[in-house]
Amino acid sequence: MTDSQHSERLISLVEASRKTGGVLTRGAFNELDTGAAPTLTDLAEALQFALGDGRIWLNDQRMVLIQSLVLGRLRQEIIDAFGIETAKGIFMRVGYMQGVRDAELIQKRFPQEDLTHALAAGPRVHTLEGFAKVTTKQFQFDLRKGTYFGEFYWDDSSEAAEHISSYGISSEPACWMQTGYPSGYTSTLFGRPIVFREIECAAMGAPRCLVVGQNVDAWGKDAPERHYLGLDWKTRRHVAVDRAAPATAPDPPGITEGKVVGVSASFLRTRLMLEKVADTDATVLFIGESGVGKELFSSELHKLGRRHDGPFVPINCAAIPENLVESELFGVEKGAFTGAVQSRAGYFERAHRGTLFLDEIASLTYSAQGKVLRAIQERKIERVGGTKTIPVDVRVVAASNVNLADEIRAGRFRQDLYFRLCVFPIVIPPLRDRRDDIPLLAAHFLTLFRDRHRRNVTGFTRRAMDALLAYDYPGNIRELQNLVERGVIYADNGSMVDMQHLFTGFEKVPSLPLKLTGEGRIGTAQAVPTDIMGERRMVTTPEALKRAEAALYRSALEAAGGNISAAARQLGLTRAKLEYRLKKQRPVTQRPTSGRP
Repeated sequence: MTDSQHSERLISLVEASRKTGGVLTRGAFNELDTGAAPTLTDLAEALQFALGDGRIWLNDQRMVLIQSLVLGRLRQEIIDAFGIETAKGIFMRVGYMQGVRDAELIQKRFPQEDLTHALAAGPRVHTLEGFAKVTTKQFQFDLRKGTYFGEFYWDDSSEAAEHISSYGISSEPACWMQTGYPSGYTSTLFGRPIVFREIECAAMGAPRCLVVGQNVDAWGKDAPERHYLGLDWKTRRHVAVDRAAPATAPDPPGITEGKVVGVSASFLRTRLMLEKVADTDATVLFIGESGVGKELFSSELHKLGRRHDGPFVPINCAAIPENLVESELFGVEKGAFTGAVQSRAGYFERAHRGTLFLDEIASLTYSAQGKVLRAIQERKIERVGGTKTIPVDVRVVAASNVNLADEIRAGRFRQDLYFRLCVFPIVIPPLRDRRDDIPLLAAHFLTLFRDRHRRNVTGFTRRAMDALLAYDYPGNIRELQNLVERGVIYADNGSMVDMQHLFTGFEKVPSLPLKLTGEGRIGTAQAVPTDIMGERRMVTTPEALKRAEAALYRSALEAAGGNISAAARQLGLTRAKLEYRLKKQRPVTQRPTSGRP
């Protein structure tokens, strides 16, 4: 066997892990190819500026721009007020959490990458965020032995510059937040506590900063980073995920098991109001557009209240025929109507010692409104055709998607009922006002419909998530749910949901936000070509869908200069999957003649 033949049979651990699909248990920085993904350009594509919306996104995480000078002034005030040691701990923990979140971003955006590539992406994200220019000197790890060691250079550290500006040359390393960052990032990916320490610092007069990271135990039991990062705190939760022995991932946050969850400020205000009133018997009025989840919020209110062991009875008032409203709400006495052979309880009786949810309360007739008012006030009802009163112990929760004050002025809603219902009003914000929750909800619905429809869909492409974040959602959460379900059905097994899988109906295709270009400028995000968008709006046959798909692949290949690997990354696919799809598309589209074969 010749040397060349022998070398062809040798592959790196990185390549072996890709070919076998197994978990890479050992790796080193020098095993990576030059320009290994995700590159700075790949990461820059994840940064979006929705300028008119007042939001900046890094993938699905909201970001803010803040001047380094402001951060330096805040740093100075904390040092002067609480001392160096307290300030170190605060800023190291801030950096640690930032590293954790960026590691989660890499896991989500580039799930196909092995641990070596994911670890190598950390310095690039750190550089992209503007704290310093990070250069990897070396790193190596062995998951089986649980060991890690890495060395990195930081040039032009903003934290060191701000420290010198406030206090002059320091006698000890001063890049505390930046030291916490790789500790959080690496610990999250590696699955074990990894601590970085600054050995040389520009704040001390060094030409650049040098940081070293290794297992926390390797620094000794008295390592001060244990205290700064809270590693020995009894209440500390370890956030790392063991990659060597992956456990079943929990359901993504969203609406899980009927529980409402979110991270946006408007949602959290609503949730706080819900918790405030839950343990009382006060009547609650939910106000919000159609599709915002009013019934789900009312169900959560019931679960949090003292009546949680009682029944929760929802009723859509708009769905009851006008001539049956009273019998449905209050029940029917035996013999009241021809053919009625027995008495029947209404919704008020069924909700006894529980919660009655009256959705779309404004659709009740004026006379029915009066009887509902009386039932709430007197806590007694009379069945239709009956003569005796029946006591009911019910907490009434109502909801409306129209302005009840306008309905009162128009003479369609009773003012006295409005004041009886509006003891504790809670406004549920529309989805366009809580965009920070869209990634959570989309991830939940993806899992839900992937299981329901038995489709092996791996996630959303970058462009699909960009579009979901930019869309206005006139139908609110219900519309987001429909879009994700449609995408799961359209997408091929083993692939990702893309933009053309989502907006196939009569929706107004969103304008994608601005993105960071490779030259560091804010530029227009690559939009779907007009012919594809036009095709998508009128896709009614399999052939039309094929043509739209072919145009999508052709557009990606042209943007990548014919490089199939680069086009595959842009589409969120592997090279093998894109090649397979290009073969299926022939003769609709032809394989490119330029670029890597």
